[in-house]
Amino acid sequence: MVKVLDASRVPLSEILDRTEEQRDISGAVANILADVRQNGDAALRRYTREFDKAEPDALEVPREQLDKALADLEPGLRAVLEEAAENIRAFHRRQVQHGFVISDKPGIVLGQKVAPIEKVGVYIPGGTAPLPSTVLMDCIPAKIAGCSEIIMVSPPTCNGDIAPIILAAARIAGVDRVFRCGGAQAVAALAYGTESVPQVDKIVGPGNPFVQEAKRQVFGQVGIDMIAGPSDILVIADGKSDPRQVAADLLSQAEHAGGCAVLVTDSPALAQDAAREMERQLEDLPTRETARVSLERNGKIVLVKDIPEAVRIANALAPEHLELCLDDPFAYLGEVKNAGSIFLGRSCPEAVGDYFGGTNHTLPTEGTARFSSALSVEDFVKKSQFVYYSDAALAEAAPKIAAFARQEGLEAHARSALARSR
Repeated sequence: MVKVLDASRVPLSEILDRTEEQRDISGAVANILADVRQNGDAALRRYTREFDKAEPDALEVPREQLDKALADLEPGLRAVLEEAAENIRAFHRRQVQHGFVISDKPGIVLGQKVAPIEKVGVYIPGGTAPLPSTVLMDCIPAKIAGCSEIIMVSPPTCNGDIAPIILAAARIAGVDRVFRCGGAQAVAALAYGTESVPQVDKIVGPGNPFVQEAKRQVFGQVGIDMIAGPSDILVIADGKSDPRQVAADLLSQAEHAGGCAVLVTDSPALAQDAAREMERQLEDLPTRETARVSLERNGKIVLVKDIPEAVRIANALAPEHLELCLDDPFAYLGEVKNAGSIFLGRSCPEAVGDYFGGTNHTLPTEGTARFSSALSVEDFVKKSQFVYYSDAALAEAAPKIAAFARQEGLEAHARSALARSR
């Protein structure tokens, strides 16, 4: 089921290869975006009937319904969500950035101010199961950043409403308004605005390929966080690791549709034992059909000569989740160049980050950790530069500015600088 590759005998390209279903949906998404842009709420309702088989009484969820969802939540589960939310707040508060001012030259002031994005839209998938963890992960950083309005959209179930636990999580996270709509049509509503759904400045959140393609197409009209693909994990483990735990961690991402699960180890024994363990654990896994397909397409066990080689392979793959199941994971942390989130040691499974630890679980996928980062408070702010020159400071600088501008053939720029120095 899971391919076993010897890094000394196969090219790196084979190790990095990932099978994905290719389907051109750009035209269908463009049509949905145009329809919602032109027809607003009527198009939203039509697509909700067609795709979600639901007819909500109203697109917006009343505030009292969020309050009730939280009040009705089973006390033990509510306590877990609230503790997770506080962990997330504690971590993300450390990401808050402040502006600066430089005034070390006479008559010159330079600086940068940091301001929150005013309105943000957060997409929360419905799918086969509600995801309250994503509500907390995507909305709390926006709240910490100081966004004036957080608008959440999520597809309704067939009864016409959003799962109560999603609404309870929205209440905990401080979401301002919630709308019953999903898919590319919800992205369109956030990007362009409708009679009910306000237009936002940036859209964040995971979703199916239609949602991601819609985000791609509306980028420029609004900002987006990233184009999120199927989830992936790479586990680096040595012979001291428990194959039962390693297999469980690999399956945690394989149970996502299209997931990619890779074990890189210097222990042939662990490779064999982990492969057997995955087969055994699949037998009673409720999501075994999805997990099995993921493993058959994108499951790999890679044998390497040592852990430094394993880290080099991890940097090439740039995984969304990277586990270092080693005695001294901190010894290798500095060598990791490309990873969305890193889980250190044998007692820190990826699920810690998904739900409870406080780090964000909205992460770069499909190798994009080479150039992008986890969702953070920084995704919800913008930075403006400012500059001040006194008369004397400009008089001294103007000839230099003019010389630079004329070298580029921009005479009006040069004259603009010189006009104030005469």
